[in-house]
Amino acid sequence: MDVDRNAPPARGQFPTTRWSLIVATHQAPGSGAREALASLCESYWYPLYAYVRRQGHGVEDAQDLTQGFFAVVLEKDYLADFDRERGRFRSFLLGAFKHFVANERDRQRAGKRGGGQPLVALDAQDAERRYSVEPAHDLTPERIYDRRWATVLLERTLERLSRESAMNARFDRLKIFLTGDPAGVSYGELAAQLGMSEGAAKVAVHRLRRRFRKVLMAEIAETVAGPEQVEEEMRFLLSAVSA
Repeated sequence: MDVDRNAPPARGQFPTTRWSLIVATHQAPGSGAREALASLCESYWYPLYAYVRRQGHGVEDAQDLTQGFFAVVLEKDYLADFDRERGRFRSFLLGAFKHFVANERDRQRAGKRGGGQPLVALDAQDAERRYSVEPAHDLTPERIYDRRWATVLLERTLERLSRESAMNARFDRLKIFLTGDPAGVSYGELAAQLGMSEGAAKVAVHRLRRRFRKVLMAEIAETVAGPEQVEEEMRFLLSAVSA
């Protein structure tokens, strides 16, 4: 089955996203499913690294396990037994990683998969820098995985908004209102900073929040297989990041 990701979706049809493409066409040669899977893995490797570090693995083991896992995912048909009813990349990735870690006995072999060529770029220094500031309280590996997944998703959303607003000097001042905690900045202060009325400042924040939600839902849609899962996944992830 050929899938044209550039074709406009029919009315009521869920647009073809990276994960829905993978789920629908992973067995079709030339479908682009492998490239789409690699792209998603590039974005969401850190939650797995945080998960395995929280399990108690050392830095080198965590790096080898994370990189070795992605080599297996991208080289083999890991989607053969995928549960289409669940359809969430987040659930698939963690479930597959748990299976991989539980069955991985030769740590050296993990580092050699893929002919020694990393199939997913993993910045080891960045990974450990980020993990070093993780909360020290008793978060289970599963909870820290979900929280980091949500954090990556929000970061991707803000980065996309920032790119859209590259020529808009207002964005850096407005974005503090997206978190619900504007660091004590009032609408009156924001209006003065931007040289507009307080009413106009409120409208600008409202529009940015509306755009933020739309972009966030688009990012989530890339990781689920159907439109009915987007709202549920968003509620789950926002709950995870605020817990």
